[in-house]
Amino acid sequence: DSEPQRAAGVEAIIRFLEHDVVVVPWEGDFQADLDGGFALALVAAGADDGPWQQALGRLWEEAPDLPVFLLIPPGLGRIGARSSSASVLGNLELPLRQAQFAAALKQALNHNARSRAGVPPTMAVPRLVGQSRPMQRVRHLIEQVARSEANVLILGESGTGKEVVACNVHAQSPRRDKPFVPINCGAIPPDLLESELFGHEKGAFTGAISARQGRFELAQGGTLFLDEIGDMSLHMQVKLLRVLQERRFERVGSNKTIEADVRIIAATHRNLEERIAQGLFREDLFYRLNVFPIELPPLRQRPSDIPVLIEELVRRIEAEGRGSVRFSPAVMSVLGQYHWPGNVRELANLVERLAILCPFDEVQLEDLPDKLLQQAGNAGAPAEEAPASEDGLVAQGM
Repeated sequence: DSEPQRAAGVEAIIRFLEHDVVVVPWEGDFQADLDGGFALALVAAGADDGPWQQALGRLWEEAPDLPVFLLIPPGLGRIGARSSSASVLGNLELPLRQAQFAAALKQALNHNARSRAGVPPTMAVPRLVGQSRPMQRVRHLIEQVARSEANVLILGESGTGKEVVACNVHAQSPRRDKPFVPINCGAIPPDLLESELFGHEKGAFTGAISARQGRFELAQGGTLFLDEIGDMSLHMQVKLLRVLQERRFERVGSNKTIEADVRIIAATHRNLEERIAQGLFREDLFYRLNVFPIELPPLRQRPSDIPVLIEELVRRIEAEGRGSVRFSPAVMSVLGQYHWPGNVRELANLVERLAILCPFDEVQLEDLPDKLLQQAGNAGAPAEEAPASEDGLVAQGM
């Protein structure tokens, strides 16, 4: 910074939070200071091009991996990435706030871990967030079925979190220490799905230049999650039914039998009973899979969970070092009135987009997509006048 009073204020806050800090003027020589090893750099930015951008360029030359946050005076607005170097992770508005700085520091430390040590973020079992009555029932069903070996069929619209439920069933089961292997049956061409599921031997077909394990082998002792099972071809349904009945299979191009010690969890957004009537899904396979059904409610049927879902999604973004964002009461009211055709996935995408557009800032109505504002405007009464939900607002997990 080039303003001693402003720099002193920022320094005081950082030292109050028990961190070491070095203050250098824009035109100062900070090359020697960089040898000490820092978590991040804070650069006071101005409204116009000037010495602060020159200082940023020098910092980039001396320490290209050092994460940088720009300190923005009140009322200046956000400075886009195009006017800064690739090392700039975001903007922090002055006066600097404790929560804002703590989130930036966490993001910087994650950046350092990845770029310097090559340590990827730890993958954890996704939480099932929500304390509305429909989600309490889903959580109860998971607890009931997890310790059994029964096949589970998860039903629900796209984006409701069917894979999250499958992960939680596996995590609470005796197979938790073995692999959880997902496969999207609708995303793989029918002529390749057999090889993906059961594996193949070298030379089994054109392009099979080496032997390969299938998902059933990779999931041995654990759980195989068959997502979008309703899109599986009838030919593959017959082969899957045989494995479920006999608990054994062969790789493509082999006559060697392999035991299948695998628990099956399937999921679909389609109405399987309608597809059975249309001749598109085998009835015997349906009954094999539908031992223990779990139906996920769409987000529009549990609007009371939206605040805690947003809180969890922001927490994940912060934990992954991808910034932070806050939502104004007016925005929360609009989000509660939206129909959410894409369910939780659509909400997650919106939160991530707003974290990029409004880093470390509070989202206002003008930051929301037009279609969302239009639907909320057509909804009539504001959120506080809508029929009261009988669901609670406190959640322990997604």
